[in-house]
Formats: sequence, C-alpha cells, structure tokens
Amino acid sequence: MIQSLVDTFGNYINPWGYLVLLLLCLLEASAFVGLFVPGESALLIAGVLAERGDLSLSAAITVAVTGAILGDSLGYEIGRHLGERMRSSWFGRKVGDQRWANAHDFVRRNGGRSIFFGRFVGVLRALVPAIAGDARMPYGRFLVWNVLGALIATPAVIIGGYLAGSSYHVVERRMGQATYVLLVLVIAFFAVRHLRARRRESVANETR
Repeated sequence: MIQSLVDTFGNYINPWGYLVLLLLCLLEASAFVGLFVPGESALLIAGVLAERGDLSLSAAITVAVTGAILGDSLGYEIGRHLGERMRSSWFGRKVGDQRWANAHDFVRRNGGRSIFFGRFVGVLRALVPAIAGDARMPYGRFLVWNVLGALIATPAVIIGGYLAGSSYHVVERRMGQATYVLLVLVIAFFAVRHLRARRRESVANETR
C-alpha cells in the first residue's frame, strides 16, 4: 500500500500527500467516513511516509491535527443544523427514536468527556461530533475537548507509524484490536457512572 501510494504520486507525494491526509482527517467525522474507512490507517501511512523521508513528520502532524479539528467542527455543525433531517432519514429511522434520545442524553450527561474519549474510538469519532451538535452542546465546550483530543490522539498514531516503519501493518492490527477494547471500556465506564448516579438519586428520593 505504501509503495503503491508512492508510485502513484511519484515526486508529487509532497505536497499532495498532505492534501490527502487533510481531507481524510476532515471527512472522517464530518461526513461519517470513519464508519467505513479507519482513520488510523491514513495516520499510520503518513507516519511511515515520514519515516521514509517522503513527508515531514512535523508537517504531517500539523496537517492531520488541523484536519481532525476542522472535521469534528464540521460534523458538529452538520448535527446542529441537519440533526432532525438525519434522524428522519432511512438510517435515522433504523437507529430509532429511543437510541437517538439515549445518545443525546449520553452527550449531555458526560459533556466534553464524551468528545475527548470519542476521539480514540473510530466509530465514536465518526458519530459523536454530529450527536453533540444535534444535542445542542455549547460549541465553546465542544471545541475545547475537540482540540484536546486531536492534539493527543492524532500525533500518537502518526508517531506510531513513524516508529513502526515497514512493520506498520502489525501496529494497525493491534490498534484495531485495542479500539474494540477501548470502546468496551468507555461504554462500561459511562454505564457505571450512570448507574451510580441513578442509585444516588434513588437514595436521595427515599430519604426525603
């Protein structure tokens, strides 16, 4: 795959490689590309190309972080302005009103933490920004956690590809496995918090 990209772009991989990286990072959340194309693959490849000397590591990180922040912000705006249409679409009806309500409640209860942790899980990364916009999370709060997550998660994957070099496919496979584990842990963490909150509320009601 790496060799194919280099052969396709030839001497033009710089700057076209940066443009492709920017677009993939931007579209991943804003157009739900992350549901179909793992964003980590593009970041790992950028790291490998930087290790080969075809791209600058610092420039690749800057471009990827910028694309991630802009993509999440665009996803937020899509959810804010097109949320109702999204829920009434074929996909939205398949999800169901109750699941949409649960997703909104999840974002409202956990606030910025849902944005931050969502950055580390592919499926959540593609969906959470739009849900946050649809749930009317204040954009200022969304942006802070969006930037924080992008500054930590995005460079980490690129540097992983840089350090892995030609063995990046091993890292990619391990990251795919870790993503599922992290998704389960995130869900479990917020589920426990929700149950504890419900229990405290129940105890408070009983003592009144």
